[in-house]
This record gives sequence, structure tokens and C-alpha cells, in this order.
Amino acid sequence: MRNSHRAFGAKEEESSIDLTPMLDVVFIMLIFFIVTASFIKEAGVDVTRPGATTWEKISDANILIAINAGDEIWIDKKNVEPRFVKAAIERLHAENPKGSIVIQADEDSTNEALTIVMEAAKQAGVKNVSISTEED
Repeated sequence: MRNSHRAFGAKEEESSIDLTPMLDVVFIMLIFFIVTASFIKEAGVDVTRPGATTWEKISDANILIAINAGDEIWIDKKNVEPRFVKAAIERLHAENPKGSIVIQADEDSTNEALTIVMEAAKQAGVKNVSISTEED
């Protein structure tokens, strides 16, 4: 009878669950989601956007470009000279070829700065360029 009790105790120890494979799977999934996540490139400066009577919400913008009241162009939290805007857009567009650009132009900025950014985006091969506005 004592032998049968030991055999029962041995079975109980063998039936423990090994969590190592489950943790491996969880970490692999975590790495997968981090690698495949789409990150938004912030412009890096706050602007006062003009209002609009008609608008369409865009949720998958990947590159945000800001133009402040002083016509300074901000891409990826860095002030970019107008002559280097195309190169900066090409670099960010190469990271995500399916991404779109949203330009956040301050209501006191000039059309010249906006035209520089839109022309650079066109030359960089970006098809989807939008201008951000405030809802009225």
C-alpha cells in the first residue's frame, strides 16, 4: 500500500506544466508586433491650422510635415531647410512606401512654403499628399 502512495506522488510531480514554450511564443509574438507596427513620424512643432468647411478624415498618415508661422519646415521633429525637404521626404518614404503625407501648415504661413513641400513630395514620388485643417 505504501508503494501505491509513492507511485501516486510521482505522477503528481510529472504532471506539472512547463511554461517555457508558452513564454517563448509570447515573446516571439511581441517581437513580431513591434517589427510590423506602423509608426507615425511626428512633425515636431505645434501649428494653428486653418478651418475648413469640407474635410475628410485620414487615419493612416505616416509622415507629418509642419510649416509654422515663420515658414519653417519641420519633418520628424527637425527643422529642415527648403532645399533638403525632398531628401527628407525620400528617406521617410523609403521606410514606408505605402505611407501618405499630411502637411500641417499654420494659418499664418505663406503659400510659398506649402508649395515647396508639395512639390518636393511630388518629386519624391509620394502619391497621397493631404493638408491638415481644423474642423469647423
